[in-house]
Amino acid sequence: MISVKRFNYEPAEHEAEKASNSYLMSLIAIIAGLPLPIINLIATLIFYLSNRKGTFFVRWHCMQALLSQFSFLPINSYGFWWTMSIIFGPESVSNNFFSYIIAILIFNILESIATIYTAIKTRKGIHVEWWFYGSLTHFICKP
Repeated sequence: MISVKRFNYEPAEHEAEKASNSYLMSLIAIIAGLPLPIINLIATLIFYLSNRKGTFFVRWHCMQALLSQFSFLPINSYGFWWTMSIIFGPESVSNNFFSYIIAILIFNILESIATIYTAIKTRKGIHVEWWFYGSLTHFICKP
């Protein structure tokens, strides 16, 4: 799922810090806007936009963090609005709802663990590529 590689050059201290912060941005945004899944995406997008003219190492990791948030947005949004329809609407709790919520929790916990691991490694200047997102990031982000 995650592969650790050496980047073409050794990133400087400030580059490693910014790249690491791109992953931490999504975790910090969870605290600020926990019920609304769009908050994570917006925070990560703003961080990417503020660093899009930075070094390739920083831009690459900002893009990978942003792409991961794009994929979790529909999953988390569906769970959020389904919960709202149960609380405020005519729907009732079902086994399908509990199954979906448990799956969302598992995916989000795994994504959080991967994000923390990647932030730690990236802070040390080690290049970390996520499965699927790494290839897509290479396609989008050019040196």
